[in-house]
Amino acid sequence: MRVVTWNLWWRFGPWADRQKAILAVLRELRPDVVGLQEVWAADDGSNLAQWLAGELGLHCAFAASEAPGRWQRRIGDDTVGIGNAVLSRWPVTRRAALRLPAPEEFDDGRLAFHTLLDAPGHPVPFFTTHLNSGAHAAAVRREQAAALAEFVARHRVGTGFFPPVVTGDFNALPDSAEVRLLTRATPAGAALLDAWEHADPAAPSATWDGTNPYIPGPPGPGARIDHVHVGPPGPAGLGRVRAARRAGDGPVDGVWPSDHAAVVVDLDGP
Repeated sequence: MRVVTWNLWWRFGPWADRQKAILAVLRELRPDVVGLQEVWAADDGSNLAQWLAGELGLHCAFAASEAPGRWQRRIGDDTVGIGNAVLSRWPVTRRAALRLPAPEEFDDGRLAFHTLLDAPGHPVPFFTTHLNSGAHAAAVRREQAAALAEFVARHRVGTGFFPPVVTGDFNALPDSAEVRLLTRATPAGAALLDAWEHADPAAPSATWDGTNPYIPGPPGPGARIDHVHVGPPGPAGLGRVRAARRAGDGPVDGVWPSDHAAVVVDLDGP
Protein backbone atom coordinates (compact mmCIF):
# COMPACT_ATOMS: atom_id res chain seq x y z
CA MET A 1 0.00 0.00 0.00
CA ARG A 2 1.52 3.31 -1.06
CA VAL A 3 0.88 6.28 1.25
CA VAL A 4 1.70 9.91 0.44
CA THR A 5 1.52 13.02 2.60
CA TRP A 6 1.82 16.47 1.03
CA ASN A 7 1.24 20.09 1.97
CA LEU A 8 -0.01 21.76 -1.25
CA TRP A 9 0.66 25.42 -0.30
CA TRP A 10 -3.00 26.45 -0.67
CA ARG A 11 -3.56 29.25 -3.26
CA PHE A 12 -0.13 30.82 -2.91
CA GLY A 13 2.29 31.46 -5.76
CA PRO A 14 1.45 30.35 -9.32
CA TRP A 15 -1.27 28.07 -8.01
CA ALA A 16 -2.94 27.23 -11.33
CA ASP A 17 0.36 26.07 -12.83
CA ARG A 18 1.29 24.33 -9.59
CA GLN A 19 -1.98 22.41 -9.69
CA LYS A 20 -0.91 20.73 -12.92
CA ALA A 21 2.52 19.93 -11.48
CA ILE A 22 0.95 18.40 -8.35
CA LEU A 23 -1.20 16.17 -10.53
CA ALA A 24 1.81 15.07 -12.58
CA VAL A 25 3.72 14.03 -9.47
CA LEU A 26 0.79 12.10 -7.99
CA ARG A 27 0.02 10.43 -11.30
CA GLU A 28 3.59 9.15 -11.47
CA LEU A 29 3.53 7.94 -7.86
CA ARG A 30 0.24 6.02 -8.26
CA PRO A 31 -0.62 6.21 -4.54
CA ASP A 32 -3.28 4.18 -2.78
CA VAL A 33 -3.88 6.82 -0.09
CA VAL A 34 -2.89 10.49 0.08
CA GLY A 35 -3.12 12.85 3.07
CA LEU A 36 -3.24 16.47 1.91
CA GLN A 37 -2.89 19.73 3.82
CA GLU A 38 -3.52 23.31 2.69
CA VAL A 39 -6.14 22.23 0.18
CA TRP A 40 -8.17 25.06 -1.35
CA ALA A 41 -11.93 24.96 -1.83
CA ALA A 42 -13.70 27.87 -3.53
CA ASP A 43 -17.23 29.18 -3.02
CA ASP A 44 -18.05 28.26 -6.63
CA GLY A 45 -17.76 24.58 -5.71
CA SER A 46 -14.30 23.95 -7.15
CA ASN A 47 -11.97 22.04 -4.85
CA LEU A 48 -8.35 21.08 -5.48
CA ALA A 49 -8.61 17.68 -3.78
CA GLN A 50 -11.80 16.76 -5.62
CA TRP A 51 -10.22 17.76 -8.92
CA LEU A 52 -7.13 15.65 -8.19
CA ALA A 53 -9.31 12.69 -7.18
CA GLY A 54 -11.29 12.94 -10.41
CA GLU A 55 -8.14 13.06 -12.53
CA LEU A 56 -6.56 10.13 -10.66
CA GLY A 57 -9.66 7.97 -10.30
CA LEU A 58 -9.62 8.10 -6.49
CA HIS A 59 -12.22 8.69 -3.80
CA CYS A 60 -12.04 12.03 -1.96
CA ALA A 61 -12.94 13.19 1.53
CA PHE A 62 -12.49 16.83 2.52
CA ALA A 63 -12.61 18.62 5.88
CA ALA A 64 -12.90 22.40 5.69
CA SER A 65 -11.34 24.71 8.23
CA GLU A 66 -13.87 26.53 10.38
CA ALA A 67 -11.65 29.62 10.60
CA PRO A 68 -10.07 30.42 7.22
CA GLY A 69 -10.05 34.19 7.73
CA ARG A 70 -6.34 34.63 8.45
CA TRP A 71 -5.47 32.61 5.35
CA GLN A 72 -7.89 34.57 3.19
CA ARG A 73 -6.47 37.90 4.30
CA ARG A 74 -3.02 36.81 3.13
CA ILE A 75 -4.22 36.58 -0.47
CA GLY A 76 -7.01 39.14 -0.28
CA ASP A 77 -9.75 36.67 -1.28
CA ASP A 78 -12.52 35.63 1.10
CA THR A 79 -14.15 33.28 -1.44
CA VAL A 80 -11.55 30.54 -1.03
CA GLY A 81 -11.48 28.19 1.95
CA ILE A 82 -8.80 25.83 3.21
CA GLY A 83 -8.77 22.36 4.73
CA ASN A 84 -7.35 18.85 4.85
CA ALA A 85 -8.24 16.06 2.44
CA VAL A 86 -7.78 12.34 1.91
CA LEU A 87 -7.61 10.72 -1.52
CA SER A 88 -8.11 6.95 -1.46
CA ARG A 89 -8.23 4.04 -3.85
CA TRP A 90 -10.94 2.59 -1.57
CA PRO A 91 -14.25 4.09 -0.40
CA VAL A 92 -14.32 6.17 2.78
CA THR A 93 -16.81 4.62 5.21
CA ARG A 94 -16.24 6.88 8.21
CA ARG A 95 -14.85 10.35 8.77
CA ALA A 96 -14.32 12.78 11.64
CA ALA A 97 -12.59 16.13 11.97
CA LEU A 98 -11.02 17.73 15.03
CA ARG A 99 -10.31 21.44 15.26
CA LEU A 100 -6.93 21.58 16.92
CA PRO A 101 -6.61 23.71 20.07
CA ALA A 102 -4.84 27.05 19.86
CA PRO A 103 -5.00 30.36 21.73
CA GLU A 104 -6.77 33.16 19.85
CA GLU A 105 -3.57 34.81 18.64
CA PHE A 106 -2.45 31.53 16.98
CA ASP A 107 -5.81 30.09 15.92
CA ASP A 108 -6.16 29.83 12.15
CA GLY A 109 -8.43 26.81 12.06
CA ARG A 110 -5.95 23.93 11.86
CA LEU A 111 -7.43 20.42 11.74
CA ALA A 112 -6.86 16.75 12.30
CA PHE A 113 -8.90 14.59 9.91
CA HIS A 114 -9.75 10.89 10.27
CA THR A 115 -11.06 8.57 7.58
CA LEU A 116 -11.74 4.85 7.67
CA LEU A 117 -10.92 3.29 4.31
CA ASP A 118 -12.74 0.19 3.07
CA ALA A 119 -9.64 -1.66 1.85
CA PRO A 120 -10.06 -5.33 0.91
CA GLY A 121 -10.27 -7.47 4.04
CA HIS A 122 -8.79 -4.89 6.40
CA PRO A 123 -10.25 -1.40 6.93
CA VAL A 124 -7.49 1.19 7.23
CA PRO A 125 -7.71 3.93 9.91
CA PHE A 126 -6.06 6.91 8.20
CA PHE A 127 -5.36 10.39 9.57
CA THR A 128 -3.93 13.62 8.22
CA THR A 129 -3.18 16.81 10.12
CA HIS A 130 -1.57 20.25 9.94
CA LEU A 131 -0.05 21.77 13.09
CA ASN A 132 0.77 25.44 13.61
CA SER A 133 4.00 26.79 12.13
CA GLY A 134 6.86 28.86 13.49
CA ALA A 135 9.47 28.37 16.21
CA HIS A 136 7.38 30.62 18.48
CA ALA A 137 4.45 28.15 18.29
CA ALA A 138 6.20 25.09 19.76
CA ALA A 139 4.01 25.12 22.89
CA VAL A 140 0.89 25.38 20.71
CA ARG A 141 2.05 22.42 18.62
CA ARG A 142 2.64 20.33 21.74
CA GLU A 143 -0.94 20.92 22.83
CA GLN A 144 -2.16 20.14 19.31
CA ALA A 145 -0.07 16.96 19.15
CA ALA A 146 -1.52 15.81 22.47
CA ALA A 147 -5.04 16.39 21.11
CA LEU A 148 -4.08 14.53 17.93
CA ALA A 149 -2.77 11.55 19.94
CA GLU A 150 -6.09 11.31 21.80
CA PHE A 151 -7.98 11.65 18.52
CA VAL A 152 -5.98 8.81 16.96
CA ALA A 153 -6.43 6.61 20.03
CA ARG A 154 -10.19 7.18 19.95
CA HIS A 155 -10.58 6.32 16.28
CA ARG A 156 -8.14 3.42 16.07
CA VAL A 157 -10.28 1.30 18.41
CA GLY A 158 -12.36 -1.38 16.73
CA THR A 159 -10.91 -0.86 13.26
CA GLY A 160 -9.52 -4.37 12.88
CA PHE A 161 -5.98 -5.51 12.22
CA PHE A 162 -4.53 -2.65 10.19
CA PRO A 163 -2.51 -0.18 12.29
CA PRO A 164 -3.37 3.53 12.24
CA VAL A 165 -1.55 5.61 9.64
CA VAL A 166 -0.98 9.23 10.69
CA THR A 167 0.26 11.72 8.12
CA GLY A 168 0.73 15.44 7.95
CA ASP A 169 2.69 18.64 8.13
CA PHE A 170 3.74 18.85 11.78
CA ASN A 171 5.95 21.90 11.29
CA ALA A 172 8.27 20.16 13.73
CA LEU A 173 11.46 18.10 13.59
CA PRO A 174 11.44 14.35 14.26
CA ASP A 175 13.08 14.76 17.68
CA SER A 176 10.83 17.62 18.80
CA ALA A 177 8.64 17.30 21.88
CA GLU A 178 5.48 17.53 19.77
CA VAL A 179 6.45 14.68 17.47
CA ARG A 180 7.65 12.56 20.38
CA LEU A 181 4.14 12.75 21.81
CA LEU A 182 3.09 10.44 18.96
CA THR A 183 6.12 8.16 18.94
CA ARG A 184 5.90 7.10 22.57
CA ALA A 185 3.44 4.65 24.13
CA THR A 186 0.57 6.05 26.20
CA PRO A 187 -2.20 4.43 28.25
CA ALA A 188 -4.47 5.10 25.27
CA GLY A 189 -2.42 3.14 22.75
CA ALA A 190 0.90 1.86 21.48
CA ALA A 191 3.53 4.21 20.14
CA LEU A 192 3.48 5.15 16.49
CA LEU A 193 6.58 4.40 14.42
CA ASP A 194 8.34 7.02 12.27
CA ALA A 195 8.23 5.53 8.76
CA TRP A 196 11.33 7.51 7.77
CA GLU A 197 13.44 5.10 9.80
CA HIS A 198 13.09 2.81 6.77
CA ALA A 199 14.39 5.38 4.29
CA ASP A 200 17.81 5.19 2.69
CA PRO A 201 20.09 7.01 5.18
CA ALA A 202 21.90 8.66 2.27
CA ALA A 203 18.71 9.97 0.66
CA PRO A 204 17.73 13.65 1.10
CA SER A 205 15.16 13.96 3.87
CA ALA A 206 14.24 17.65 4.08
CA THR A 207 10.63 18.35 3.15
CA TRP A 208 11.12 22.08 3.87
CA ASP A 209 14.20 22.62 1.74
CA GLY A 210 16.05 25.86 1.10
CA THR A 211 16.61 24.90 -2.54
CA ASN A 212 12.88 25.39 -3.15
CA PRO A 213 12.39 28.88 -4.65
CA TYR A 214 9.09 29.37 -2.79
CA ILE A 215 10.85 29.33 0.59
CA PRO A 216 11.95 32.79 1.78
CA GLY A 217 15.56 33.39 2.75
CA PRO A 218 18.84 31.96 1.48
CA PRO A 219 19.21 28.26 0.63
CA GLY A 220 19.96 26.07 3.61
CA PRO A 221 20.02 22.44 4.65
CA GLY A 222 16.28 22.35 5.27
CA ALA A 223 14.34 20.19 7.70
CA ARG A 224 12.04 17.17 7.75
CA ILE A 225 8.78 18.57 9.11
CA ASP A 226 6.30 16.39 7.16
CA HIS A 227 5.78 12.94 8.60
CA VAL A 228 4.16 9.54 8.20
CA HIS A 229 3.70 7.57 11.41
CA VAL A 230 2.32 4.04 11.58
CA GLY A 231 1.19 1.88 14.47
CA PRO A 232 2.83 -1.47 15.22
CA PRO A 233 2.23 -4.02 12.44
CA GLY A 234 -0.81 -6.25 12.63
CA PRO A 235 -0.95 -10.03 12.10
CA ALA A 236 1.49 -11.35 9.48
CA GLY A 237 3.13 -7.95 9.32
CA LEU A 238 0.08 -6.08 8.07
CA GLY A 239 1.00 -2.39 7.83
CA ARG A 240 4.76 -2.97 8.18
CA VAL A 241 6.85 -0.17 6.64
CA ARG A 242 8.87 -1.30 3.63
CA ALA A 243 10.35 1.96 2.31
CA ALA A 244 10.17 5.74 2.59
CA ARG A 245 11.39 8.59 0.38
CA ARG A 246 10.73 12.14 -0.80
CA ALA A 247 8.82 13.12 -3.93
CA GLY A 248 7.70 16.36 -5.52
CA ASP A 249 11.10 17.79 -4.60
CA GLY A 250 11.91 19.48 -7.90
CA PRO A 251 10.28 21.35 -10.78
CA VAL A 252 7.85 19.77 -13.23
CA ASP A 253 8.15 21.45 -16.63
CA GLY A 254 9.80 24.36 -14.87
CA VAL A 255 7.19 24.66 -12.09
CA TRP A 256 7.78 23.58 -8.48
CA PRO A 257 4.54 21.92 -7.28
CA SER A 258 4.59 23.22 -3.69
CA ASP A 259 6.77 24.81 -1.04
CA HIS A 260 6.91 21.38 0.65
CA ALA A 261 8.19 18.08 -0.68
CA ALA A 262 5.92 15.07 -0.29
CA VAL A 263 6.75 11.95 1.72
CA VAL A 264 6.06 8.56 0.11
CA VAL A 265 5.82 5.41 2.24
CA ASP A 266 5.21 1.84 1.10
CA LEU A 267 3.47 -0.48 3.58
CA ASP A 268 2.62 -4.16 3.58
CA GLY A 269 -1.13 -4.09 3.10
CA PRO A 270 -4.16 -4.84 0.99
